[in-house]
Amino acid sequence: MWKALHQLAKPERLYTLCGRFVPWLGLISAVLLVVGCVWGFVYAPADYQQGQSYRIMYLHVPAAIWSMGIYASMAIAAFIGLVWQMKMADLTMAAMAPVGAVYTFIALVTGSAWGKPMWGTWWVWDARLTSELVLLFLYIGAIALYNAFDDRRLAGRAAGILVLVGVVNLPIIHFSVEWWNTLHQGSTNMQKTIDPSMRTPLRWTIFGFLALFVTLTLMRLRNLILQQEHRRPWVAELANKGSNTQ
Repeated sequence: MWKALHQLAKPERLYTLCGRFVPWLGLISAVLLVVGCVWGFVYAPADYQQGQSYRIMYLHVPAAIWSMGIYASMAIAAFIGLVWQMKMADLTMAAMAPVGAVYTFIALVTGSAWGKPMWGTWWVWDARLTSELVLLFLYIGAIALYNAFDDRRLAGRAAGILVLVGVVNLPIIHFSVEWWNTLHQGSTNMQKTIDPSMRTPLRWTIFGFLALFVTLTLMRLRNLILQQEHRRPWVAELANKGSNTQ
C-alpha cells in the first residue's frame, strides 16, 4: 500500500495515470447520467403525493450525497498531506474542492426548488438546509485559502487544516433531521420507501454523479500538476511533443 502511495506521489506518474482513466470515466458518467435522467424525468411514474415535483430528486439527492462524500474525500487527502507531507495529496484536495462546491450549490438550489411546492417557500433556516449552506462556505473557504498563498506547501497546509476542522459539519448535516425538529424529510431507506420504478433511475444518477466527480477531479488534477511542475523537464518534453503533433 505504502509503495503504491509513494508511486502516486510522483507528479509525472500521477499525471499519466489520470490521463488514462479520464476518457473511460467520462464515457461512463455520460451513460449513467443520460440513462438515469431520461428514465427518471420521462419514464418513471408520478408520485401519488407529490405528483411530478418529486422528479427533482434525480438531481437533488445525488448532488446532496456527494457534496458530503467529496468533502470527506478532501479531508482524507488533507490528512495525508499534513501527516506525510505529500504535495500530490494537497493538489488532489484542491482539485476536488470546486467540484464539491458546485455539487453543494446544486443540492441547495434543487432543494429550494423542491421545497417551494412542499413547504410553500423557497428557503427556511432549517437545520439540514443551514448546515448544507455552511458546507458550501467551507468549500469556498478552502478554495480561497489555497489560492491566497504563493507558497504551495503553505497553501495546502492552510486549506487542509480548514477542511479537517470542517469535518465536524458532516455528521451535523446527516443527523440534523434526527437531532432537531425540521421541515426537511427524515433519512430515507431507499430500499424500503422508494418504489423500484423510481429507485432504479435514482441509483443510476447517484453513480453518474460519482463518475462525473471523479472525471472532473482527475482533469483538474492534471492541470494543477502541470501548473506546479511547469519548470520540470518532463513538462517541457510533453509540451514539445504536443506541439510537434499539431
